[in-house]
Amino acid sequence: MLPLIKNLLLSLIIIVFAFVSTTFVDENSVSYGSLSLFLLCTIIIFFLQWIVFIPSYLLSTEYFFDLTGSVTFITVSILAFFMNDSKNLRQLIVLILIVIWALRLGSFLFFRIRKAGEDSRFTTIKKDLLVFFLTWNLQGLWVLFTLFGALTILTSNNNNNFGILDIIGVLIWVIGFLIEIVSDRQKSEFKSKESNDGKFIQSGLWKYSRHPNYFGEILIWTGIAIIGISVYSGLGWLGLISPIFVFVMLNYISGVRLLEKQADERWGGNNVYQSYKSKTPVLVPYKFIKD
Repeated sequence: MLPLIKNLLLSLIIIVFAFVSTTFVDENSVSYGSLSLFLLCTIIIFFLQWIVFIPSYLLSTEYFFDLTGSVTFITVSILAFFMNDSKNLRQLIVLILIVIWALRLGSFLFFRIRKAGEDSRFTTIKKDLLVFFLTWNLQGLWVLFTLFGALTILTSNNNNNFGILDIIGVLIWVIGFLIEIVSDRQKSEFKSKESNDGKFIQSGLWKYSRHPNYFGEILIWTGIAIIGISVYSGLGWLGLISPIFVFVMLNYISGVRLLEKQADERWGGNNVYQSYKSKTPVLVPYKFIKD
């Protein structure tokens, strides 16, 4: 009984935390009906997770988890843009950048799980109603805080001219996007070769960072946050939390931490891997910058 109560409470805490956080930036959001547009976007984010969770649990499948996350990013961003009467070039560019990123990542993750047959993270989770529900709520929280900066831009009525900071933000986004695409492709091609079975990748961008794809992801949301600097005011500066949240999530909670643990378990006794690990930065490819 205690685990059931714990998981239910965790879901409730996540939901309450998400909506309370949203109220902090309400003052910078335009209204849509009786609600702020930012709050409405938050409602839609979690509603989409709950809707897809139901058939996913009944069918005991994780196939639609990552895809739903990407669809949520696209849906909420498009709605925020078109529901805001104060549209401008900055908001259009941010919308385009998010849609491009979400389409690429969503399709990549969806086809990866189809090829693998299943996602080992969900083997036991998907059979437990409240744990699985908690996982979907966590995804809602991930979408919200990753989009925090972008939604602050998309729901604002600030029409400051598109300037140098916006250009810098777009350039950083492009660099991050290219790093993510190239590193993901390099790893996919490496793993597709039978001769590389049981080996780890240390070529291409992976020569300079043990997780270049995650570094690219952080740059993407840093770029979006910088684009928003001309828009942020008051508590709207909380939009800068997006790249910080992405960094913390990837470096300390999911991505890097889990993959490093798996790598140590698999190649911990491999001298070549130990040498690679000691010489290669875990995330920021500062040696490439020095070279």
